[in-house]
Amino acid sequence: MKQVKKIAVALVLFVAATSFVNAQSKVAHIDVQKLLSEMPEMKAAESELKKLSETYQADIQGAMTELRNKFTQYNNEAANKSKEENDKRAAELQGQEKTIGEAQQKAQQDIQKKQSELFAPISERAKAAIEKVAAAQGFDYVLDAQAGGGLIVSKGKDLLSEVKQELGF
Repeated sequence: MKQVKKIAVALVLFVAATSFVNAQSKVAHIDVQKLLSEMPEMKAAESELKKLSETYQADIQGAMTELRNKFTQYNNEAANKSKEENDKRAAELQGQEKTIGEAQQKAQQDIQKKQSELFAPISERAKAAIEKVAAAQGFDYVLDAQAGGGLIVSKGKDLLSEVKQELGF
């Protein structure tokens, strides 16, 4: 009787394990960051962002140079000016310095906004291509292969080349 129970338990476990193996989903992985960095649209967007950043940087550098020149001029002329005039000039320099700081913050915000505007459609296009390739190949899950990106299966199929082909590069 004990042997029959053991055989029955073993048979149930075998059937359960077989069902579990058959019920597993197909899993693949892709390095999303690598895909995005190799997309021609991303390279164009990064180039546009770099130009915008350089423009802001040049403007801010110009304002900083102007501020330094005024500071030097006012410092050299301070001995010949009244206390009132020197206080007025100091306030002017502080105001200009504050304006430059605000311009730096606005430039940073503008660059971040532009980055979001440029990168969102590129990310959506990549996501759509990943979903299309995964569906065509019967994958239930596609995981990001980046370290810390939720990689569960390291031996899954890498879809990078197929997705790049789908995107036309």
